[in-house]
Amino acid sequence: MPPKKGDDRKGGEETLTRIAIVSEDKCKPKKCRQECKKSCPVVKVGKLCIEVAPTSKIAWISEELCIGCGICVKKCPFEAIMIINLPKDLEKETTHRYGPNSFKLHSSLGWKNALISRLSLQYNPPDWQEILTYFRGSELQNYFTRVLEDNLKAIIKPQYVDHIPKAVRGNVLTVLEQKDQRDVKAMLLRDLDLEQVTDRNVENLSGGELQRFAIAVVACQQADVYMLDEPSSYLDVRQRLKAAQVIRSLLDVDKFVIVVEHDLSVLDYLSDFICCLYGKPGAYGVVTLPFSVREGINIFLAGFVPTENLRFREESLSFKVVEQQEGNDVVKKFSRYKYPKLRKTQGNFTLEASGAGGGRGFVRFG
Repeated sequence: MPPKKGDDRKGGEETLTRIAIVSEDKCKPKKCRQECKKSCPVVKVGKLCIEVAPTSKIAWISEELCIGCGICVKKCPFEAIMIINLPKDLEKETTHRYGPNSFKLHSSLGWKNALISRLSLQYNPPDWQEILTYFRGSELQNYFTRVLEDNLKAIIKPQYVDHIPKAVRGNVLTVLEQKDQRDVKAMLLRDLDLEQVTDRNVENLSGGELQRFAIAVVACQQADVYMLDEPSSYLDVRQRLKAAQVIRSLLDVDKFVIVVEHDLSVLDYLSDFICCLYGKPGAYGVVTLPFSVREGINIFLAGFVPTENLRFREESLSFKVVEQQEGNDVVKKFSRYKYPKLRKTQGNFTLEASGAGGGRGFVRFG
């Protein structure tokens, strides 16, 4: 049976460890009365559980001394503190932390963990010798050794494609020609429906066009590891399937493809293995061991990881299939509005919709 919520003891021994998160954006010790420190019962008995130095920008909380009472969380006028209980076993599997009282990444030592760690290293790289010593004897040691020796190239497609025009300028076709190391530009333009936008500049692309353009830029380059963060956003069903086919084609014997995705149908089509990610925004994140596609999706829906005996969501997700009515009854039931005839032109693109209502009419693109 899954563990009950709040059950933090097993066999009489505490099985939880606490992490304290202090938001740098919210914590303003010079604008408050330091209610967190004054109300802490551990501080009142003479122990330095919470410290706010005169020159410090934010408060500091000792996770070792914290008893998890939650008083500081309630007393903080800026809601800048989070005290979270985690399974104690995760403490020895901490992969990366951005600093004291900051976000922590926990994960089991699987190969996908290495790639997520790689993302962290780009922003806050620790000492390489410390990394290799910490992961000695695991697959991560080989991975980081290759990174250190510049023997591994990783390419990342960012999550927020609307930020791309700020970093990339120029004509769509010109950019793809410059990046095309695999001689697949023509195929990608066709498969990702980009042939009609080759004469545009990157800053003039829509959200869906930017997404397909970003996938094409990644797919046309030579790399050992391809990382794509939410490649299906902004895309309709047909475009998601085409994008998934392009991403799947990148896989090879000596190449890895890592996809972070929320669309379960795309995930099912793309994946050979699935790692479930759970946690709390701004506090901590956990990456599970790899599961088969079916098992991984079922674990996500259930909100329970059987291999770790851990529930990360109180309620399971279920989809009820209801038999749909046929005929005009459905049209009449959901028909509430009528729309006038519409014609909209943007550059060389034209949208025309008839004025018929009640679920009838047509839309024409040109």
